[in-house]
Amino acid sequence: MAKVLIPLAPGCEELEAVTVIDILRRAGIEVTTAGLAAGPVRASRGTVLLPDTTLDEALHNSYDMIVLPGGMPGSEHLKNDARVIGVLKKMATGGKYIAAICAAPMALHAAGVLDGKRATSFPGVLDELPGSHVYLDDAVVVDGNIVTSRGPGTAMDFALKLVELLAGKARRDQVESGLQR
Repeated sequence: MAKVLIPLAPGCEELEAVTVIDILRRAGIEVTTAGLAAGPVRASRGTVLLPDTTLDEALHNSYDMIVLPGGMPGSEHLKNDARVIGVLKKMATGGKYIAAICAAPMALHAAGVLDGKRATSFPGVLDELPGSHVYLDDAVVVDGNIVTSRGPGTAMDFALKLVELLAGKARRDQVESGLQR
């Protein structure tokens, strides 16, 4: 079974976080949510999320994918967290999947894992950052092991693409059909 780490930062976008967590778990994928600090995380719209563990504890395990929910100031917190940058670099070097949505691709940029990659983000985030990445307006962009998406409105498509990458197209179709899309 694939294992996914989802760091939850204060001010994350709850629609993105919860959609990805829910869809991955529906697919039978093991998801670990990890707060940057101990305790509940207050998301960008005031929803309180209860992580499974702390990031320090979660980093004792290995994962097939890391997914960064966006939102502000959550994405800034992710970008400025040395542990997050370190795990992004480690997973990139190991060829593991790295996914980010909305403003969270700024953390991928900070970690240097977007160099030479095609990517997308919430408008005004990546397209204004200097670097060798190619910015696209697509809802979801996959370039090798990097997966990026635009924002809350694309969270379902993003999550379903993650299922497809980790568990195959048949599993994605099965999960999607249960959603009555």
